[in-house]
Amino acid sequence: MSYHEPVLLDESVLALDLERGGVFVDATFGGGGHSRKIVDQLASGRLFAFDQDQDAIDNAFTHEKLTLIRSNFKYIKNHLRYFDAMPINGLLLDLGVSSHQFDEAERGFSFRFEALLDMRMNRAQQLNAKDLLNQYTEDNLLRIFKEYGELQNSKAIVNVIVSARLNQPIDSINDLKKILSPLAPPWDESGFWSKVFQAIRIEVNQELAVLQDLLLDCESMMEAGARLVVLTYHSLEDRMVKKFMTKGSLSSPIEDDPAAMLFGTVEPSSFKLLHKKPIVPSADEQQKNPRSRSAHLRIATKI
Repeated sequence: MSYHEPVLLDESVLALDLERGGVFVDATFGGGGHSRKIVDQLASGRLFAFDQDQDAIDNAFTHEKLTLIRSNFKYIKNHLRYFDAMPINGLLLDLGVSSHQFDEAERGFSFRFEALLDMRMNRAQQLNAKDLLNQYTEDNLLRIFKEYGELQNSKAIVNVIVSARLNQPIDSINDLKKILSPLAPPWDESGFWSKVFQAIRIEVNQELAVLQDLLLDCESMMEAGARLVVLTYHSLEDRMVKKFMTKGSLSSPIEDDPAAMLFGTVEPSSFKLLHKKPIVPSADEQQKNPRSRSAHLRIATKI
């Protein structure tokens, strides 16, 4: 079994326009599939790749054009500044959880296995899924399942968790499944558990906050003509990426300020979206790699 099967490999690497040469960034090294193709096609230049998961670092390949750094991608700008490697010519960001993380039972990312509730992408960090479920307040748990899982029965889920943990800690995946199973709709049990685990995982790893930090750093890191290439796997990520690429920010000044909308005082975006609709995997790729089915590829150029 491979560490990870890269999604939309040819399309995403092609979008970086490597023929120009220069400095490129793979913000999520994972199994190294995208990075390997980039260095193989990069005639002149350098690739900086990042991953916070030690398993990914241990599994990595070496190449004279590759500098691999163990770090959360929110710190990319600091590392590039250290290497005097800005501005960059392209950045690839694959926001999917790697197949390795899903398939290693002990990592606790998948409801298919029995294991301790973990879900940390960086196992050096303190907070894990078990601590979250047993220590978070009722209000914070409700926020997580409502906002990150978009679960209609979030209140019921939280009530069950808060009640159950009074009797004994919720430590394992089976513990969680046992108490929440009555709330899983029989016609979509897999969808229910996917949303529950997504919500917990996003909070444990602060995925949306970290994504926001990186997107906001892109303008100062990238030179004119540089490509921003992002693979998303759920609507929360995709909405954020699309909004940034089209508006140049993650706030909504036009919607929040009628005067700005009337007089056109909002600064235009520094990025140009190259495709109105996201690129999605072909039917053949989806059949070969079912985990690619939810992938959306968006590409923008720095103006």
